[in-house]
Amino acid sequence: MSRDERRTRRRNEMVTAAVEAVRTHGAGVSVAEIAARAGITKPVLYRYFADRADLQRAVGEHAVGMLMQRMVPALSAELEPREQVAAVVDAFLAGIEEEPQLWRFVVHNPVEREAGTELVDDAREQIARMLASLIGERLRAAGRDSGGAEVWAHGLVGMVQSAGDWWLERRTMSRTAVTGYLTSLIWGGISGTLDGATGDRFPGNGSAGRSESTGADDGDRTGPGTRPGAGSLRAVPDPPAAGEANR
Repeated sequence: MSRDERRTRRRNEMVTAAVEAVRTHGAGVSVAEIAARAGITKPVLYRYFADRADLQRAVGEHAVGMLMQRMVPALSAELEPREQVAAVVDAFLAGIEEEPQLWRFVVHNPVEREAGTELVDDAREQIARMLASLIGERLRAAGRDSGGAEVWAHGLVGMVQSAGDWWLERRTMSRTAVTGYLTSLIWGGISGTLDGATGDRFPGNGSAGRSESTGADDGDRTGPGTRPGAGSLRAVPDPPAAGEANR
């Protein structure tokens, strides 16, 4: 084994020790606690990492890899569209639920937040690209304009991450309930676009009239005494019942 290979292996061992230290001591873990977990002193640790930001970046890369291991199967699975939305949302929530301290260490650590933000942005971009490809394929297969796929994908990723952060701190309902609420909101928008209920409202569509898809009915039309958009809202499946929220 070459010197570089030995150094890489030792560095990886220290990252593993750092992950364990975060799990034990929380997101505010100190470098001394990480070094102690690795069975070394701080000066030895800094032979392998330039500074704390470098260490956090390495731990973050490890954490992002763990999250992507959960996300990729859900994104690439052959499922019905609504089931796939639920699978992707649940995969993300499951990932941060399983490693809450690690997620906080990478994303919200006030000491070296910039290092964590870079990694999360990279992971978010990877997920958004895969999601945009998936949405674009589904739209084109339905004969719809796919020009908004990338915008929607980034918007959905940001929304789910923000909701996940809120849920991780509050824990006022179960993961199943959060997944259900987010899936209902996301699928309501996607299904409305696929069935033509909202597709002609987006720029660049090139369509002046309403799609005659079976997904649109008289309830989508606004008439006297009808609240605008009321028909489209009926496309959103009901969220979990109130009694199920804390199960």
